[in-house]
Amino acid sequence: MLDLFGHLQESWKSVQQVGLAYFLTAVIGWDRENEAHSTGLRTFPIVGMASCGYLLILGPQSDAAAQSRVLQGLITGIGFVGGGAILKEGTTVKGTATAASVWNAGGIGAAVALERYEIAILLAVLNLFTLRALLPVKLWIDRRRKADLKG
Repeated sequence: MLDLFGHLQESWKSVQQVGLAYFLTAVIGWDRENEAHSTGLRTFPIVGMASCGYLLILGPQSDAAAQSRVLQGLITGIGFVGGGAILKEGTTVKGTATAASVWNAGGIGAAVALERYEIAILLAVLNLFTLRALLPVKLWIDRRRKADLKG
């Protein structure tokens, strides 16, 4: 009976971790969706919770090499998913910030699974800051660049 209670506690902790990864990445996905990007509200939380889940499946590991291999696979795989968000139209490339954000969502999920909550929260906050607060600066630079090309 005590073993069942211990297993329930461990299971509840995993549910909380996957939920936190989902929430932190859903907020970023919401931002992308509001900016009318094709990758957004559904993709980000799936990437975040899947990254968290894969590391939780591995369980507590004293073997750092095993964790490293799972992380390497996640980083590579998520890079491939993010690459799908990048579009090239003539000489213009769009979607790189969204692709980088998808990659970051994987890092957020991994950080939660490894109980590095402060890193997960910091990555989510800085991702949102970069997308929102730096957007006016990027638009200003783009306008200036166009004006210089015309001038």
